[in-house]
Amino acid sequence: MQLEDKDKRELLRIARSSIESVLRRSPDESNAAQSGELLELRGVFVTLRKKGELRGCIGYVEPRFPLAQAVQEVAVKAAMEDPRFLPLSLKELASTDIEISVLSALAKVDDPQAIEVGKHGLVLDAGFARGLLLPGVPLEYHWTREEFLNHTATKAGLPADIWRTGQVRIYSFTTETFSDTELQHVH
Repeated sequence: MQLEDKDKRELLRIARSSIESVLRRSPDESNAAQSGELLELRGVFVTLRKKGELRGCIGYVEPRFPLAQAVQEVAVKAAMEDPRFLPLSLKELASTDIEISVLSALAKVDDPQAIEVGKHGLVLDAGFARGLLLPGVPLEYHWTREEFLNHTATKAGLPADIWRTGQVRIYSFTTETFSDTELQHVH
């Protein structure tokens, strides 16, 4: 699925409006979209950045909700519930960039050499523990494929090299990622 710019803008509007309504303790006026691509069940992550630094990131791997509703929910969770950060303040919201990553379906990886750094995101699943990293993370840190797998395992609370043992299931996915900043430059 390729989202049109109008749908991307609508999702970004929904995300910002949802966060703002929680911060203002007012009813959410975002009115999640009710048509087309935005009604498809999709996994999605919302990443918040302030001055380029991570400020929150939460999402749904599985496509449990229509895309617009999922964005509405995870945007608020990224702002208020990411355990790595204090909740976002209303003052911070204006200078916070919102990035949305819409996930493809998960694909089982039988050969780790098939993973393309920068193209694929990863999920390592041990049944009792699961770690996920989006496709942009290894690019940001200049990781090799092996480092990407190691860090995904560590994020799950597992030994870094467990992916080599066959004791975990590895899944890849791709994303369609866009942000406030990026769309301000698209006409």
